[in-house]
Parts: sequence; C-alpha cells; structure tokens
Amino acid sequence: MFEPIRNLFRLPDLKQRILFTLLVLFIYRLGAHIPTPGIDTAALMNLFAKGGILGFVDLFAGGALRRFSVFALGVAPYINSAIIMQLLTVVIPYLEKLSKEGEEGRKKITQYTRYGTILFAALQSFGLTYWLEHLGVLYDTSWIARLIIVVTVTAGSVFLMWLGEQISDHGVGNGISILIFAGIVAQIPEGLARTLSLVSLGEISFINLILFAVIAVLVVAGVVVVQEGQRRLPIQYAKRIVGRQIYGGQTTFLPLRVNMGGVIPIIFASSILVFPSTIAQFLPESFQGILSIFRPGHPVYMISYALLIIFFTYFYTAVIFNPTDVANNLKKYGGFIPGIRPGKPTADYIERILARVTLGGAIFLAGIALLPVILTKLVNITTFYFGGTALLIVVGVALETVHQIEAYLIMRHYEGFIKKTGSKDLFRF
Repeated sequence: MFEPIRNLFRLPDLKQRILFTLLVLFIYRLGAHIPTPGIDTAALMNLFAKGGILGFVDLFAGGALRRFSVFALGVAPYINSAIIMQLLTVVIPYLEKLSKEGEEGRKKITQYTRYGTILFAALQSFGLTYWLEHLGVLYDTSWIARLIIVVTVTAGSVFLMWLGEQISDHGVGNGISILIFAGIVAQIPEGLARTLSLVSLGEISFINLILFAVIAVLVVAGVVVVQEGQRRLPIQYAKRIVGRQIYGGQTTFLPLRVNMGGVIPIIFASSILVFPSTIAQFLPESFQGILSIFRPGHPVYMISYALLIIFFTYFYTAVIFNPTDVANNLKKYGGFIPGIRPGKPTADYIERILARVTLGGAIFLAGIALLPVILTKLVNITTFYFGGTALLIVVGVALETVHQIEAYLIMRHYEGFIKKTGSKDLFRF
C-alpha cells in the first residue's frame, strides 16, 4: 500500500525536487505572515470581516492580503502579466514570431512577462496603498511611508514570481499553480474550524453540513473525471520499407483532453473580474453603484464569469494545441486518421472534434466556478470558498503534480501512484 510513497524517496533526483518544493512552500507561507510596515492590522481585519470582493481576492493570496503581509498581492501581478502577454502574442506579429522560435523565443517572452509583473505589482501596490489610506488603515500617511509600502509589496510579489519559477525548474509541478494551491489549502483548516463552530452554535444545521459534505464529494469526483477525460482519435501509420526493415504499420491514438486548459481559464477569468470591483473603490459612490454589478453573487458578475471562462478555455486551448501542426506532423511521419485524407482535411477534422470536446469542458468549468453561489443558497455555508474556483485549482494542480511524479517514477521503472492510466474515452461526441 505504501510502496508508491516509498518509491518517491528511492530516486535521489525526485527526492531532491520534492524536498526543494516543500522548502519553497515553507518560505512562501512564512512570508505570508510577515506584516508590511505601517499597516493597522486590526483595522484591516475588521474591513475583511465585512466580506465582499476582498475575501475572493484574498483566496488567491493565501490569506496574505488579509494580513497585508509582504506577499499581499500573491501571484496576481504575474497572472495579469501572463494574460496580457498571451493576448499580445496573438495580436502582435513580432511576439507571435518569437513564440514559434523555440526555446530562445520563449525565453524572451518570459522576460517580457517578468517586466510586466514588476509593472503590475507596482501599480496594484500603489492602488492598494491609496485605498487603505482613505480607509484609515495606515499609521503614517507620509510619502515616505507610502513609498516603503509600495516597494515592500512590489518586491514581495516579484520574489514570489521568482519562487514559482524555481519550483518549475528545480521542483515538482508548475510553480505558480503550486503557490496558489498552497495558499488555498492553507485556509481550509481555518474555514473548517469556523464552520464547525457555527454548527455548534446552531447557526448551521447538522443536516446542511451533511448535505454540504455529500455535494463536496460528488463535485470532487466530477472534477477528477473531467480533468482526466479524453477523446481518443485513432491514428494509423502506413508501413514503410527502409532497406530490409519494415517500419510503421501500428495503430495508436491522438488524445484530446476534455479540459485541455486545466485551471488556467478560471484563474484568468477571476483575475480580470477583480478589476471592476478594485476600480470602484477609488470612484465616487454613484460610480460604485454601477460597478457593484461585478461583485461576486450578482447575476451580471455570474454571467460575465461564465462567459470569460468559456472564452479563455477556447483561447488557451488554441494557444497550446495547433491542429494544423498536428496534421502536418502526422503527414510527415506517414500517419493518418482512418477515413480522413491527410493534410488540411485532417486539420479541419481535428479542429472540429476539439471544438466540440472543449465546449463540454468549458461549460463544466463555468458550472464549477459558480458552485459557491449555489452552495450558499442550498446549505447556507459561507465560511470559506470550498468548491468552485478553489476546488478546481486544488484538484487540478494536485492531478497535474501527481502525473509529473508518475512520469519520473515510470522513467526509472518504478510503480507509480496510479496503476492503471485513467485515460479512457469518457466523452464521446
């Protein structure tokens, strides 16, 4: 039973990667509790107790925004910069050319993303400082004190970006996703404790708690099924005779994942919808009333959220998967889909199937993201963001990390965590 776990530490390089990741996560959680100088923490906690968009934003910061620590912005500036850079890659020919130049081109785009992260971090930290000053949260309102806060929070966000890159290069999993994952998981015990205290006080019935637990288990199972779901396209390779050897002739498949974008679409959509509520904090009350429709729970917010998730699901899938390139590679190596001519007809067929498969995954993502509102109405549990965005990120990142560990173990001929690959044709269109 514990053999797969023991295998993790039999490989020196995998063991080193896991320990390195744990060390970085310890540094991240330590920094989330180091306060920024000049902040009235008690007044800030009272402000967060009122709820609203702040609690949702704090979800991605792992509780650091609630304390206004040196990591108050979390990885939000990096995410915003990555969104802008990916959009510009499609629009600007120079960036599109860089994206196709292999490793060197990707390095330049990554460098531009880092510059954008610094810019977004500086702007967002300045905006937060200005907003907190008007709410009376700052001890000192001098320009020096403001500058110290802006520089501290900006440096903390840039340092988090660097930590995420170190995890991607020397640890296990995608660094930025792992940091978001750790921040969400760190808040679950506190949320469970608050929920149980409300049950003991009678504010939440025990039946509602049981119903919530059942829904949570079903949702987790659904997320795992969709994350692992694939549509397999059969691929046949023609036989080739080279000298006296016969190559090809085998049958394989092309897997099209139902949710090819993973957790990225929902993170992108969440980051964009934070902007209207953030801007509203600096405008007169008349404008705040207009922008309040973009706060969590409002019908306009929910519809916009769902549409953005569907858009980014298709957009990110188009960025990472090019049917034309796949069709050309199949034609180059003598592969074809039975009944479909090689070349452009194959690319059109793959694109058509991918669009239908992605639609199912996009609708599921949108439904999962809106789940907290549904749960609130059903069981009246609002103590923490279980389900929805948080649940999808936690399950998605966990599955991706497990698959990466599986790859390390299989390469070294060790038994992995999953004895049978779950790549079944779960969705047929």
